[in-house]
This record gives sequence, C-alpha cells and structure tokens, in this order.
Amino acid sequence: MSGEIRYWDSDCFLGWLQAEPDKEAACLEVLTAAEEGKIQIVTSALTIAEVLAVRGRKKIPATDKQKVEAFFRNDYIVVRNITRRIAEAARGYVWDFGVDPKDALHVATAVDAGLALFNTFDKDLLKKSEKVGDPPLTIQIPQWSAPKLPIILPRDPSGKKS
Repeated sequence: MSGEIRYWDSDCFLGWLQAEPDKEAACLEVLTAAEEGKIQIVTSALTIAEVLAVRGRKKIPATDKQKVEAFFRNDYIVVRNITRRIAEAARGYVWDFGVDPKDALHVATAVDAGLALFNTFDKDLLKKSEKVGDPPLTIQIPQWSAPKLPIILPRDPSGKKS
C-alpha cells in the first residue's frame, strides 16, 4: 500500500453499511479509492462493535452479520487495538478538549497511529479539526479526489514555453 492513510470513525462505516443517503456517496468515493489501492483506512477495534449500534441510529441487524464481518476483513482496512497508552491519551482529550469518551478513543487511536487525516460525520468532532492531536488532526467528512499532477507546458523549438 503506497497511497494515503486515513482514520475512519465508526459513523463512516455505519453510514456505508446502512446505505444512509446523506453519507453513502461520500463513503463510496473513499472506498472505491481504497479498493484501487490509493487509500488505506485505519480504525479502532472499538469500531467493530460500536458500528452495530450507534446511539440514535438504526441498528445493524444480525441478519447482516456475514456482510459486516466480510467488510471488516478487506485488506484496505487496518484495525488497531486500544492500548493503555491510547486510553490514557483519550482521557486527556476528554478532559482537555471536551471530546466524548468513545470519540476520544478514536482520536487517540488515530494520533497514536501517526495519522494526519480523520474522517467522521460527527458535527462535534468536525469542530475539533486542527485542535486535537500532536500534530493536530485534520477532521473532515470522507472525501477523495485524486492527487493533481503538475501541468507541464510543451516548449517550442526556440526553448520557450508555449
């Protein structure tokens, strides 16, 4: 994997798995790029359980068990364990920045992994962009646009750019 590496919060996975209209297209862009080897998605082990039932949202039913399990086995998804160091860092994000405890575990996991980009649809977390982490995380909704190549203008025979 030589492409970009980013963190996905649980709500990105849930938005995709539940085909939520306001999230599906944004997630599809990123997942398509991931399938093409352009992006690797990192998430916390917490996501595997949390994604099944996020407060205030429809639960993923047990009938979708195989779909969910297979999805998390994709090579482009890396699941990181929550360690004591991550949990203690998360505690700091709760105390110092007012981040919800579960969200703080996600932020701390991303920071521990050395990532610069964190994807979420969580409005409270989006407000923390460039404020948490060291260096500060860019927190934004999932999106993908291929890197732009520089435009090289052809030279005419006299050596001047046309």
